[in-house]
Amino acid sequence: MHKFLRTIGFSLYQKDRDIEKLLDQICEDLSGLKRIQIDEESNLCELRKEVAPGMGIAIFGEMDREGKFRRSYYYPYLRTSDVTSDVPCTIQRHTERETYAGLLDEYKVGISLIFYIDNSFECRERLLDHHSMDTKDACLSGLSISGKILLPIQKSDKQREKARVAAKDRNTLLEAAKNGDEDAMETLTIEDIDLYSQASRRAMKEDLYSIIDSCFMPCGVECDQYSIIGEIMKIDEKKNSITGEEVYDFTIECSDLTFHVGIAKKDLVGTPEVGRRFKGQIWMQGIVNFKEKAE
Repeated sequence: MHKFLRTIGFSLYQKDRDIEKLLDQICEDLSGLKRIQIDEESNLCELRKEVAPGMGIAIFGEMDREGKFRRSYYYPYLRTSDVTSDVPCTIQRHTERETYAGLLDEYKVGISLIFYIDNSFECRERLLDHHSMDTKDACLSGLSISGKILLPIQKSDKQREKARVAAKDRNTLLEAAKNGDEDAMETLTIEDIDLYSQASRRAMKEDLYSIIDSCFMPCGVECDQYSIIGEIMKIDEKKNSITGEEVYDFTIECSDLTFHVGIAKKDLVGTPEVGRRFKGQIWMQGIVNFKEKAE
C-alpha cells in the first residue's frame, strides 16, 4: 500500500486487499486510458481516477494481447498549475520503473531539489517521438501524512521587504559562486558564520520557531522527501468523492518557493489560517512543462 494514499482521503484503507478492490473498481472504466506503444512486444498505459479537483490516483500498467489492462503500480497525486520554478529541470528515469525524477538547481533553497515527475507518461511520449526535453517551468506539490500549524512571526512591511532583498542578493551570490567566483564564495562563508553566531545567541533566550521563519531541507533516505516550514498563502478544502474524507490543499510559500501541499484534515494538528505556518514532512511531486515541440 502506498504510504501517502491517506493524504488524498483513503485513510480507512489499511490492508492491501482493500486497496486491490479499490483499484479493481477504478480499472472497470477504461474510458480515460492513455496508451503508447514502446515496441512490438510492450506498451505503456496510464489510467487516472480523480477523487477531487486536481487530486486522485494514477495507475500504470500495460494492455495484454486479449485487450485486458494489467496494472503494475499506482500512486496518489495532487496537481496544480501554479508555477514553482522556471529554472531548467534535469529529467532522469528511475531504475526500477517507467517513472522519472526531476532535478532543479534552485538557488532559493540552496540545494538540488529532486521531485517525482507526475507527467511521466508525457516524458516517455516525447522520448519516443525524439522531441526536445528542454523544460520551461515546473509546478510542484507535496503530499503529507502529518503536519502541525505554527503561529506566524510578526513582521512589518519594511522587514518583509528587507528579507526579500537579502534573499535576492544571496541568490545572486550563490549563482556567482557556482560559476567559480571566489569573492562570492568568501562573502557567503562570512555570512553563514555570522548567521550561525546570531542564531546561537538568540536560541539561548528565544523559541526556535520564532528564529526560523521557514525551512526546506531533505528528510530521510529518499531523495524526494523534505521537511518544511512555510507560510500558508491560500487554503482550499476538498472532499474525496469515494470516502467522503476532507483534505486540505494549502498554497505554501517556503524559502521563496511557492507550491501546494495536500494533507488530510484528520492528520493536521492545529487550526489553519492564511498567514500561519505549516510544519511537516512532504513527498514532493510535480509537473514539468516543456518548451514547444520541435517542428
